[in-house]
Amino acid sequence: MHRLSYTLVTALLATAGLVPIALAAPAAAAPRPAAAVGHPTDRPGVDPGPAAAGRDEVEVISVRGAGPFRIGADLARLSAAGLIDWVAPDCDGTVHTGVTGAWAGKILLTFLDGRLVGVGTATAPPRTPAGAAVGMSFAALEEIYGPRGSMIRNDAGDASAYLVRVGSRVELFTGHPIRPGVGYLQVGPASVVERGFREGRSC
Repeated sequence: MHRLSYTLVTALLATAGLVPIALAAPAAAAPRPAAAVGHPTDRPGVDPGPAAAGRDEVEVISVRGAGPFRIGADLARLSAAGLIDWVAPDCDGTVHTGVTGAWAGKILLTFLDGRLVGVGTATAPPRTPAGAAVGMSFAALEEIYGPRGSMIRNDAGDASAYLVRVGSRVELFTGHPIRPGVGYLQVGPASVVERGFREGRSC
């Protein structure tokens, strides 16, 4: 993943007008949408359909993306549609952006060579289709995902995260620098999100 440091993520979200992070309810009290039973596929550009459209627009983040921000989407098209706010170029063809509309201040996007490869959040909501969110403990994630998820460590052995694989894509939950539990959630291709965490790369 083209992983941002937590300090940079916090600064970027603050710039975008992020409200303070709301702690999620305990896992037992977390709502479990119907999608929790059958996790969505990782096919690019697949629309979740009318059922998902009835949900609150900023409630769900999945390996497909969040709202109109679908993994694989073109940065130029999203910009032309007025959905991109600020843009922060990084290294090796990577660009981080904020968004407009209902998702403003709730998610950060990562593009590689003009294509969306990561959607991240430091707020709750949104939640994953299984009901997991920022603010939860890692034990709560294990209750929610069971054998579908696992704790992993980076190659240097100095950081851990909770990883859920969905085909060739992943949900990656990383820690908070001050308190226990999940501080950041990113979704996207394993080749970008998981690899970046394991290798400790910002690009």
